[in-house]
Amino acid sequence: MANVINAQNGIVSTADSTSELNIQTGGVTAISIGSSQSVTISNLSDSVGNLRNIPSAGAAKTSAYTLTISDIGEYVTVGTSGSITVVNDVFSAGNAVSIYNNTSGNVTLTMSITTAYIAGTDSDKATMTLATRGLATLLFLSASAVVVTGNVT
Repeated sequence: MANVINAQNGIVSTADSTSELNIQTGGVTAISIGSSQSVTISNLSDSVGNLRNIPSAGAAKTSAYTLTISDIGEYVTVGTSGSITVVNDVFSAGNAVSIYNNTSGNVTLTMSITTAYIAGTDSDKATMTLATRGLATLLFLSASAVVVTGNVT
């Protein structure tokens, strides 16, 4: 009996610990991997692109910018000047956005979201400073809470 992954509804069922892995979609086996076979995946992608890359959210921001839903999974660059605002009710738990400060000065992150923590601290921050050439990643815990890690104070 083979191990079966049913891609149609996300159920993973293992009949036993032997040999074979079958990946099915719509009840039809799409991929079958035997016990003595190996598989190499060289380009793993979805509808957005290569899953090993963190894509840019577009041109560098040179003025005040409010993060949007389209920034999820991407990095936003601040160039020459600007600031970033994070607001409530845009993101969901598990969403992540990175911000890179490509300027010779600090950048202000305005946390208009209800609760914003710097990772490893226990105080809610209304603003944070992203250091010169600094990188910060925002992990949203809910639509109203975020934790920020990286070169922020």
